[in-house]
This record gives sequence, C-alpha cells and structure tokens, in this order.
Amino acid sequence: MMLMTNKMVRRAFAALMYLLMSSLAKVEAMMRRRRQRQSENDNNDGYCLSWRLGVEANNVRSWKTVPLECYNHVQQYMTGGQYLQDMNLIATFTYRDNYMCRCDPFDSAKFKAWIMKGMCPANPAVLQLFKTLRERGFKVFLLTGRDQATLGKITTDNLHNQGFIGYERLILRTAEYKGQSAVRYKSAIRKEIEGQGYRIWGNVGDQWSDLQGECLGTRTFKLPNPMYFIS
Repeated sequence: MMLMTNKMVRRAFAALMYLLMSSLAKVEAMMRRRRQRQSENDNNDGYCLSWRLGVEANNVRSWKTVPLECYNHVQQYMTGGQYLQDMNLIATFTYRDNYMCRCDPFDSAKFKAWIMKGMCPANPAVLQLFKTLRERGFKVFLLTGRDQATLGKITTDNLHNQGFIGYERLILRTAEYKGQSAVRYKSAIRKEIEGQGYRIWGNVGDQWSDLQGECLGTRTFKLPNPMYFIS
C-alpha cells in the first residue's frame, strides 16, 4: 500500500506541476501580448498625435477618413474632455490673460542677445529635410526676418556650423523692408524670387505669417511652434 501511495503522490505531484507550468506559460504569453499591445498603443498614440497636428495645421491634406490605427485616439480626444478644453480655450482666449500660463512674454532684446551668441541649434528634422532636398536637386532659399546689417554674419556662420551648407541664398531683412509686416516683407521676397525664373514648389515655416500673402508656392507646410507668434 505504501508503494502504491507513493506512486499516486508522484503522479499527482507531476500532474500538478504540469498544470502549474502550463498556467505560468499562459500567463507569461498573455503578459507578453499585453506588453506588445501596450507598445503598439504607445507608438500609435505618438503617430496619431502627430497626424492630428498635421491635420489641424493643414499639412496633411486630402484625407477622407481617420486612419484605422487612430480611431481610438480620436474617439478619446472627442469624448474624453480634451476636445472641449481645446474649444473652450479658443472660444475664451481673447478674454483671458496669461495668468494661467505664468510665462514671460517674448522679449526681443533677450532673443537677439541669444542669437548674437551664434549657438542656435539646428532642428534635426528641418536639417534632414534641407539635406534631402539638396540631394534631390532642389534649390533652397532661406528667408528670415532677421536684420541683415546686425545679424547677417552671425546667422550665416551659425547656419554653416549647424550643417546648413549649399543653400541657394540666405535672405535677411534689409533697410528697404524695415517696418513692414512679416507677411508683406516675405511676400515681396517670394515674388522677387519667382521674377528671377524660379518656381516655388514648397514653402516651410513655423509662423503662419511665413505661409500667408502672395507667391506661396505649390504647397505650404506649417511647423509647430508654441513658443511665440509673429504677425
């Protein structure tokens, strides 16, 4: 009887261990799938945030439906409260002060002092775009509202040090355009460029004033900039 009991115990123990290991394997597989789904969701959220920004800035065009992978993201945005917050901000912004932000206003003197150091870092995505366009044979013009007399050399050196080499022309604001709005000034320069026989295929800027006015080109692309606004 003792021998039979030991065999039964060993069999029961073996069966129990098999069930335990099978359960652990199932739990591990379930956790692995959950981590994979979470990773995919995180990647989708990042993509969908960028996609939604692109739509709002009119950089993503001719889309007919929300991408399938962004369905949950858009649903959460519309029903989770963020959409209403965005709407309330836009509807009441002109009637509210900057207390809620607690940020200092744009200081042109401090900004110019920083520019004079010649250490402005390149935006990696913009630098890569610049290099890609150059490699594909496009002629790239850099148009800025910076003053040519005081900031011309420091801007040129800064651009070269950051890898912007081989552009067609860097255009800064001369005395002729002093006091003009950004829209009027940049429209005049674009018109001048087209008058020289060039065709503007793309116009990229982080300010809406870069993308308004005349001679805008075939496409405009708004880069995000929540830091300051130039009219």
